[in-house]
Amino acid sequence: MAKFSPISGFPEWTPGQKMLEQELMAKIAAEFELAGFAPIETRAVEPLSVLTNKGDDKEIYLLNRLHDNADQSKEKSKEKEQLGLHFDLTVPFARYVVEHQHLLSFPFKRYQIQKVWRGERPQEGRFREFYQCDIDMVGAETLDVSADAEMAGVMLKVMRKLPLPQAILRINNRKVLQGFYQGLGIDRLTDTLRIVDKLAKIGPEAVADLLKEELGIDDKAVELILSLAKLQGGAEVIEQAKALGVEHELMTEGLEELSQVLALTEHLGGIEVDFSIARGLDYYTGTVYETTLVGHEHIGAVCSGGRYDNLAAGGKVPYPGVGISLGITRLLGYMFGRKLLEVETQSPTQVMILLNDAESRVKSFEVAERLRARGISADVYHTTQNFGKQLKGIQKRAIPYALFIEEDGYAVKELATGEQSKIDLDTWQPAVRERVQYKCNF
Repeated sequence: MAKFSPISGFPEWTPGQKMLEQELMAKIAAEFELAGFAPIETRAVEPLSVLTNKGDDKEIYLLNRLHDNADQSKEKSKEKEQLGLHFDLTVPFARYVVEHQHLLSFPFKRYQIQKVWRGERPQEGRFREFYQCDIDMVGAETLDVSADAEMAGVMLKVMRKLPLPQAILRINNRKVLQGFYQGLGIDRLTDTLRIVDKLAKIGPEAVADLLKEELGIDDKAVELILSLAKLQGGAEVIEQAKALGVEHELMTEGLEELSQVLALTEHLGGIEVDFSIARGLDYYTGTVYETTLVGHEHIGAVCSGGRYDNLAAGGKVPYPGVGISLGITRLLGYMFGRKLLEVETQSPTQVMILLNDAESRVKSFEVAERLRARGISADVYHTTQNFGKQLKGIQKRAIPYALFIEEDGYAVKELATGEQSKIDLDTWQPAVRERVQYKCNF
């Protein structure tokens, strides 16, 4: 057999891990629908011009056919729009809204659970191919800031339903940062945001050096930028930000929006203001979110998003929106890798029917079908080994029950306890248990 080497950044779970991923995505979808979000799915590819025009410097995978343009002229080939795999779900969603605006009712609330691709350097908990779980709300012409609060609340409740350490959802507002920098007389706002966004990775001293060396910002202004970025906590930090003495109408507007979001989510707990959050994507215009796990802050944000007022526009009508995204594959990759989550289930099978001999295979298949007809997951052992070896195989796959076909009826053995008893095949039910069994080690 040929020897295969894994390709870095493209995860392949065990059957049990995949079952858990599916289970959690189903729970996430159910929570989204409880909050009134409707499901959609967008195509995996977008024109490269769309992808490169709507975000930062993501490494985009391009799509090419091996034999494409074989019978076309070079001139025609050049005219063709290059396609790339989407690196997030927000950019294709904005295109979807504009393209299907006449079929939608606004404000439009959607959720999307789909794969995305990024050609970035793989590392712990970060992949090149992974599922994202997104919710967004888009309005026609206007969208109240209460939508920003709803995003935070729904996603926080979702994360509390998952087998995760405690989550803290941190919020900021790009208007606060941009207004603050403008109040300091800084012109290169995007570059300043980009550098400040590196605080968690490189620290305040390195950020200060970059602000001075690359942008020529003076010592006093740098000191004030870092002072703002240090402010974290509840509603009290809004007053602390004002106390820094920098004034600008955009900053005032952003602080007011933050106050509204905090007031609407106060009852939930777990939401804090963090003025160091900038978010790298250029399309964010207001509220921004980043969620970290307590005790595991080193992996960075596991859930993020924000307000985008200018991303989608159809003709004269703007479609302001706000969204937040959970990278479920990235999150599980970290949890599996650190053994913070250990999956015990390896198969969806509840009952394995032991095979007496080759001649009993037909009978065994009939028994399996009778159980499946009642919603019980059943399988047939496919080799005629002795019962001892069959039972070892069943235990190895963590299947809870073994069924024996006897001359006078049927018997079931519960592998966990070793207990065996006669059953009525048409009425017996396995004990109620979660489809996927796992352990949390945090």
